[in-house]
Order: sequence, then C-alpha cells, then structure tokens
Amino acid sequence: MALPAHSLIFLLALSLMSFFAYSGLARDFSIVGYAPEDLTSRDKIIDLFESWISKHHKIYESIEEKWHRFEIFKDNLFHIDETNKKVINYWLGLNEFADLSQEEFKNKYLGLNVDLSSRRECSEEFTYKDVSSIPKSVDWRKKGAVTDVKNQGSCGSCWAFSTVAAVEE
Repeated sequence: MALPAHSLIFLLALSLMSFFAYSGLARDFSIVGYAPEDLTSRDKIIDLFESWISKHHKIYESIEEKWHRFEIFKDNLFHIDETNKKVINYWLGLNEFADLSQEEFKNKYLGLNVDLSSRRECSEEFTYKDVSSIPKSVDWRKKGAVTDVKNQGSCGSCWAFSTVAAVEE
C-alpha cells in the first residue's frame, strides 16, 4: 500500500532533520559559527567579534560602547561554547543579540511593554445604545470570521496550527 504524498514529504523532512540533528553538519547551521580555535586568544575573539559586527551591521556610538559590547559578546560566546559542549541534539550560534546581556535582552524583548501615555480618559461609561435584538449565540464560522476547529491530536505541532489559523482567509 502506497503512502499519501503528504506522508512521504513528512517522512523525508523528518529524516533530513534527524540526519542534521545527529551529525556534525548541524553545526554548520549556526547563525555565525565559531571554531574552538577562535577561543584560544583575545585577538581571535576580537576577529570573531568584528566578523559578527559586519554580518549584523552593528554600529556603536563610541569605542567605549564597542568594548563594553565586546565583553558581553565574549561572555555570551563562552556561555554558548560551554552549552554546546554539554548538549548534543542542538547547536547554539551567535545571533544578532550576542552583544546584549541577559538582563538587557529580557528588558528589551520579553514581556508586554504598554505605553499608557497615549491612553485617553473617558468621562462616560460605555453602554450599548439602541440595541433591540441580540442573538443568543453567533457561529462566527458561518460568517467567515474564523475557520473550523482543527484537531491537532498529540503531534506537538500546535505552533503550526496557530500559524495556519492566523493566516487563513
């Protein structure tokens, strides 16, 4: 019995992911890679930092800021290297955030930042006006506002279902 095309594609993708995850080739996919030799001297780390700056088009306002960012980059590089030595099923690389401390990254990118200064005060409380007939329920699927519920089962792909639902028309 032949497998459907979507099953074959899934199996091929799974095989390729497994191959790359369990081979040395997975390390070639780091955003900016490094070699153990890069960690042997300060000059080599500086060269790696300069390469990273070039790749991510970073511009610093002063030499002091650049050296500060270099120190953070170096700390992050050693953290990444230590993690890569311990973990075998994935490989960390130097991404565009490598010059940010954990605290800076957390403050800048995590959590909800709400600008309350643009919020207007309303003197009146909201009320529905001139509403004569409200239905007991509305099936938004029939109105085309949302798609049917999908059963994702236990495949661990909730992210895919969420993404598809968000972009479906």
